[in-house]
Amino acid sequence: SVYLKIIIKKKKQELANSSEIILEEESREDRNKWVVLALYEALNARDVDAVHRLLAPDIEWWFHGPPAFQHMMRLLTGASTHEPFEFVPLHVQALESTVLVEGCDKTRSVFWVHAWTVSTDGVITQVREYFNTCLTVTQAKKHCLLPVWRSRLPDRAGKSLPGLVLAI
Repeated sequence: SVYLKIIIKKKKQELANSSEIILEEESREDRNKWVVLALYEALNARDVDAVHRLLAPDIEWWFHGPPAFQHMMRLLTGASTHEPFEFVPLHVQALESTVLVEGCDKTRSVFWVHAWTVSTDGVITQVREYFNTCLTVTQAKKHCLLPVWRSRLPDRAGKSLPGLVLAI
């Protein structure tokens, strides 16, 4: 959590110190990443007020994985006030309004991927959550789907996991 704060602060300083010629799309993607990273920080700190400020009240949530791993749902709904799971984001990439985050739990025994949708006003409106699943994200370009992102953690851990394709 402290490490994440330092990274966010450094990145914001880098953006502020860089030249004024920043493309609108690039800064929007960066902003979307900061919104999502702030959400992980709030979730792990169990800061309900901050979570409510970052999420749309009618957020759409999709889940793929064993029911025992529905940690996000329990945190967001308050179904468990003592949920011990902490999300450790390791890789973050924004593709327009979609922010892809790959991470694990503290022991690195469970891998997850979240695909967040952030509205133009900086509110998270949707999350697609995948546990112990290798995800490939594709984007429609000229009548075909091109792969634009693939989860990496299961490969590095030497685990074989089921694969899914998400078209955005």
